[in-house]
Amino acid sequence: MAFIDYYKILGISKNATENDIKKAYRKLARKYHPDLNPNDKDAEQKFKEINEANEVLSNAENRKKYDEYGEHWQHAEEYEKAKQQERYQRSSQSTQGGYSEEDFSDFFGNMFDGRASGSGGRQVKFRGQDFNAQLQLDLKDVYTTHKRTLTVNNKNIRITIPAGVENGQVIKIKEHGGKGMNGGPNGDLYIEFSVVNNSPFRRDGNNLYIAVDLDLYKALLGDEIMLNTFDGKVKLKVKPETQNGTKVKLKGKGFPKYKKEGQYGDLYVTYNLKLPENLSAKEKELFTELSKLR
Repeated sequence: MAFIDYYKILGISKNATENDIKKAYRKLARKYHPDLNPNDKDAEQKFKEINEANEVLSNAENRKKYDEYGEHWQHAEEYEKAKQQERYQRSSQSTQGGYSEEDFSDFFGNMFDGRASGSGGRQVKFRGQDFNAQLQLDLKDVYTTHKRTLTVNNKNIRITIPAGVENGQVIKIKEHGGKGMNGGPNGDLYIEFSVVNNSPFRRDGNNLYIAVDLDLYKALLGDEIMLNTFDGKVKLKVKPETQNGTKVKLKGKGFPKYKKEGQYGDLYVTYNLKLPENLSAKEKELFTELSKLR
């Protein structure tokens, strides 16, 4: 992954104080916030970079690692362990012949450059950095299993999204993160799903809930109504004298269960009784007669 200069992103010097970092971040975050730049992909990317830079530089420990190791700062602990091990080995060798500071410099450089050190040297393998990405989907998109192409770090990745994915769920794509160093394994790609619900249904796990308006006459006399679902139209039989707030369950008409092919939750329908409005004189007369019968 290309080196990112966090100081340059925030427009500050390497001697910037904690307060300088905070001020620069707030100023830029306001400027590039997605709410102020709707549908602006460049501003969205800039906002992510600003947040990333602030997360690293505002943390004293992470900033120290970044200042010393640059783009490799997340591997600082591994580098330190390797340096300690090498010091120990060199110390043992010194009793048999000694070594120079140049030898150690070569070793440390090899950790970054990926070159084998002098005769008898060995490479230190490092796992690549993990990548994180977010994918926004509509609720209807995750009702069925489908494929999507993502662009991560300028590379297209074709993935299969199983039906039933939840909002906020994270899946791991192995070895699609940053490239490993010195023959080390690649990092992984973690994808977080942001599922937006633009449907009339409320989802709770694998179950779906919906409120349906029912007029007085259908509620009293009974009838059939049609309900649109993710899987087409469903015919509902309304029983005579159905009361307001009545709930019915349609078994197996809910949302697909994640990675359980052919298994679905249930659909719960709540009837909301709607009384007629703007009654005519004749209607009022008839309702009056009806009330006398009761």
